[in-house]
Amino acid sequence: MTAPVSAPHSRTSSIAWYAEVALPGVAVGAVAGLFAAGVAALAGLPAALALTIAASLGGPLALFGGAYCVLLATGRFRVGTVAPVALYWMVCFPLARLIEEFAAAQVLGNRTVLGEPLWSFLVFQAMLSVGFAIGFLWLHERLAPHWLMRIRPRNPVAADLAERYLEHMNTMVRRRPSAAAARRRSST
Repeated sequence: MTAPVSAPHSRTSSIAWYAEVALPGVAVGAVAGLFAAGVAALAGLPAALALTIAASLGGPLALFGGAYCVLLATGRFRVGTVAPVALYWMVCFPLARLIEEFAAAQVLGNRTVLGEPLWSFLVFQAMLSVGFAIGFLWLHERLAPHWLMRIRPRNPVAADLAERYLEHMNTMVRRRPSAAAARRRSST
């Protein structure tokens, strides 16, 4: 299921292949951080705080987004599945938000990081994470296949993952006519 690493290639090449495959997830996470910073700026928060939000939320989300891509490439996640991705972000998103809250408290000079109990904060962020996971997956599924098709001639990890995306797409195309026919039968 994972891309074979042939003998002539070094471990460094393998790491570079996975790093290249991780770029779409890194990009989506970074964009989420920039979006949060933009919202903070529009709300009138100080520029230093908006920049802190961009770095302290965007950085962890980019790291976790890249890790998702590596897990996808190694076969830990299947292409197009929502529930495992939602569970992944149910852990990662609250951690990223906690890092952001800590950084914001430091910039503002606050002694307390959270104005609520930690468990309450984490549970609420876990609930929000499902929406983030759906948005992340939607955007990732639009960016990653194009990127993988572009780099697959030189990257065997990308070639393997691109092949799985193509198989998934073919499966979805085959299901579409039968689902439409079933809807027509049930409506008559």
